Amino acid sequence: MSQSFDLIVIGAGPGGYVCALRAAQLGMRVACVERRATLGGTCLNIGCIPSKALLQSSENFAETAHAWKDHGILVDGLRLDLARMQARKAEVVAANVKGVEFLFGKNKVTWLKGTGTLPAPGRVAVDGTDYAARHIVIATGSESVTLPGVGVDQQRIVDSTGGLELAAVPGHLVVIGGGYIGLELGSVWRRLGAQVTVVEFLDRIVPGMDGEIAKAFQRVLQKQGLAFRLSTRVTAAAADADGVALTLEPAGGGAAETLRADIVLVAVGRRPVTAGLGLEALGVALDERGRVRTDAHYATNIPGLYAIGDVIAGPMLAHKAEEEGVALAERLAGQAGHVNYGVIPGVVYTWPEVASLGETEEGLKERGTAYNVGKFPFTANGRARAMGSTDGFVKILADKATDRILGAHILGPDAGTLIAELATAMEFGASAEDVARICHAHPSLSEAVKEAALAVAGRALHI
Repeated sequence: MSQSFDLIVIGAGPGGYVCALRAAQLGMRVACVERRATLGGTCLNIGCIPSKALLQSSENFAETAHAWKDHGILVDGLRLDLARMQARKAEVVAANVKGVEFLFGKNKVTWLKGTGTLPAPGRVAVDGTDYAARHIVIATGSESVTLPGVGVDQQRIVDSTGGLELAAVPGHLVVIGGGYIGLELGSVWRRLGAQVTVVEFLDRIVPGMDGEIAKAFQRVLQKQGLAFRLSTRVTAAAADADGVALTLEPAGGGAAETLRADIVLVAVGRRPVTAGLGLEALGVALDERGRVRTDAHYATNIPGLYAIGDVIAGPMLAHKAEEEGVALAERLAGQAGHVNYGVIPGVVYTWPEVASLGETEEGLKERGTAYNVGKFPFTANGRARAMGSTDGFVKILADKATDRILGAHILGPDAGTLIAELATAMEFGASAEDVARICHAHPSLSEAVKEAALAVAGRALHI
């Protein structure tokens, strides 16, 4: 007789482990399948957490080298100990993944160690051992997309995983892809001394974000030393003892050229991990991009089988997966779990940060929605001036008729934190005037949010 659970979650990334924890809190007997030696999935092990550790360390190094003298702090003989920086990153990762394991024990979630497959409805096999469950959740996440003609060897040509593990600062790093991951890792190695060139097929970086923000963001990154080759495709890569020779072509057609690099980072997106689960044999419906098809309540076409996170439609963001995991667990317990997909922030953790929420100006124009815009620059914010971080601005888009906030976009210091206030406002249907009438502490970065809300009605006070 196989062991039986109320719920088995396949995958212990942010969506999977949070789903398991919430279901256990609600009284279910829960197991979570994970083949890695540690919990936390891509995010905690080789993605969000280690990249943020390196981003923080490289910011500290760059500030010490360039910014501290403006504060009257002089540092002689500054040196980079990259091995120690990488060791600290590993320590941060270890603390986080051990924390998830502690939470599993605290909430009595059983960790089924191994690779999970779906041999039949209501059954999960883990390395040859069969388990039964009333409910099964696929939360297997995503993996880096490869680029034809550019073979990743994790030596000269690396993906995001290899890009976090470099043992030396490259002389010239070429990043293929101008999205979140490529720009974050490009920023890390630029701060530590590398020449960085970003090659992007489209005519802009961070596609999907507000266009005005994206243009300003690119200017800031160029000021920091990153170079950009937009509207350019990479058709081939040849690694040799001295580096990599990339073949570049204009996106619209034209003569090819060669660009040499010491290291090439391929960051052209991610794809769902569904291979090897047995979905085809079980008859699980997939969409044209290989994602699991679900209804509004995360149910697949197979009774009792659900899916969340990067394996289903929507932005591939850890916090989106977490919200889906909680919502699904609550629905399975008879509650009313729900995710508002119009209020999921996206953040690029460069410095300054970029945060985006809801509608973009381009999207509103395309749909013919009448709107007002309020903007406020950090150059006019006292706290930002004191910090020496005045690049960027806050931008709020509000419905012209009702003043309801439709979108918010921030380029600036701690944008990822500041966007939370506007997410709260949008979640509760607030107007720009509602935010403008809230008393914000002075002097604080959040005053820029208040001023942008005031600017929607043309009455900002400090510009």
